[in-house]
Formats: sequence, structure tokens, C-alpha cells
Amino acid sequence: MLMQENQMSLASIPFTVGNITGTIYDFEVVGDVLPNHVHDDSTAHITIVARGSIKVTGDGWQQNWEAGRVAEIKSFQSHEFEALENNTRVINIRKN
Repeated sequence: MLMQENQMSLASIPFTVGNITGTIYDFEVVGDVLPNHVHDDSTAHITIVARGSIKVTGDGWQQNWEAGRVAEIKSFQSHEFEALENNTRVINIRKN
């Protein structure tokens, strides 16, 4: 389990199924954050909000995504996820 500076918790579980790889993120409480970061071409991903909802923030943009949302995060596009509900789950699947 990863611990944020302000003691919020975010569990990350890497997975591989055949040639598909990714990470499952469980946001325990509202306000848990996966901090702003950027991926290169080898780690770019699509995001599935499996349950709950998140606020997604990037350079000059912000959106709220709810359960069932599937979205592409492009290479070199900075982004941050913040839980808007307890027990939110996000699944990132790498494109390459």
C-alpha cells in the first residue's frame, strides 16, 4: 500500500494477463490521490473507472469520471486522479 504525505492511503496492484499489463488502484477514502504524473509511449494507458468516481486533472483541464467510464490517457499528457467517493477503483491498462 502506498502512503501519501497527508496519510491518505492508495492501494496499487499490478497485474498481467497474457500480454496485457496494468495496475488496479483502490482509493479507500474520498480525497485519496494518485499524484500528477506523465507516461511515455511505453507506459501510456487507458483508464477504466470500475466503481465510484474520480476527478481527473491535467495541464489546463479537469473532468469528473464515474463508474463505467473508459478513457484514453495519451503519452506525455500529465494527469492526476482524486477519489470523489469512498472505495473507488480505477484500472489502468497499458496500451503497449
